[in-house]
Amino acid sequence: MISRKSILAVLCCAGLVLGAAACGSSSSADSSSSPLTGAGSTLIAPLMSKWQSDYASRTGNTVTYGAIGSGGGIEQITAKTVDFGASDAPFTPDQQKAAPDDVMVPWALSSTDPVYNVSGISDGLHLDGTALADIYLGKITTWNDPAIAKLNPGTNLPSTKITPVYRSDGSGDTYILTDYLSKVSSEWNSKVGVGTEVKFPTGVGGKGNDGVSAVLSKTDGAIAYVGAAYAQSNGFDQVAMENAAGKFLQPDLKTIAAAAATVKQIPSNNAVSLTDPPKSAPDAYPLASYTYALVPTNSDKADALKSFLTYAIGPGQAFAADLNFAKLPSQVLAADKATINKIGG
Repeated sequence: MISRKSILAVLCCAGLVLGAAACGSSSSADSSSSPLTGAGSTLIAPLMSKWQSDYASRTGNTVTYGAIGSGGGIEQITAKTVDFGASDAPFTPDQQKAAPDDVMVPWALSSTDPVYNVSGISDGLHLDGTALADIYLGKITTWNDPAIAKLNPGTNLPSTKITPVYRSDGSGDTYILTDYLSKVSSEWNSKVGVGTEVKFPTGVGGKGNDGVSAVLSKTDGAIAYVGAAYAQSNGFDQVAMENAAGKFLQPDLKTIAAAAATVKQIPSNNAVSLTDPPKSAPDAYPLASYTYALVPTNSDKADALKSFLTYAIGPGQAFAADLNFAKLPSQVLAADKATINKIGG
């Protein structure tokens, strides 16, 4: 459990940079200019960094953010120690019951990417869901295992030991991975299941996308999963995952958007799973996901929250593509706007 003292320390550090940007602004003293604090998802953190700076320059208003993982974001917004949370995993029914006045706003669309560091294997190694599950179950232990060789005919695979790397903190990336693996592997579903924190049968843990990236970078034979922006910025070799249509795809704006396009109707709570899209979507990447702002409807900073959320799903999306966040579909934007209107209502 992340303490209130710890999160305030994170947010204070994060606020040092933006505090200077907001100093001397001529913004009005109404509630829409109130400073905001948020915490949670590390997947959204690269995009959030752009938003913070741009929003401060546009409005003079400060938004501080602690990238502590989706699990921490859910905990902190439930405890009301932050103004908003951020999570790549939607509330579970029990979590929503504990935070009945909080709503979910899907404000960015990206993916969780299996990445690897294996001498002798170049970018684009083919894996399917069963092989990925068996790696994290500890059933496939070397890179030249017949199950991997079958998916990569003609590739000279080394006998290097596989080191699975996972998130040791409460993580939306873990939720996305386990949501996918539970759909494609009955053994994974029965033995491990879905969650922001699960008991991985084997491997090495790392805290946050940065921690996982650090373990991956220094371990020959490692495989991990990170947010798309981290895979891109670190230049990691990325797995080409087989989707339900039998195509091996890497995540990009087109394949992430294709996964989102398979959802025709947004549920009333805005919780949408995009993993393992149907074979009728041959260009859809199988580990795409929305990431959500978690926001109380009865906050005394309602105007400030509405202003920032409206910015994030509007002008803020200009930064998305460069960080491998795809365009929000029109039906999601409509659902977002209707949800934002509930804040302070």
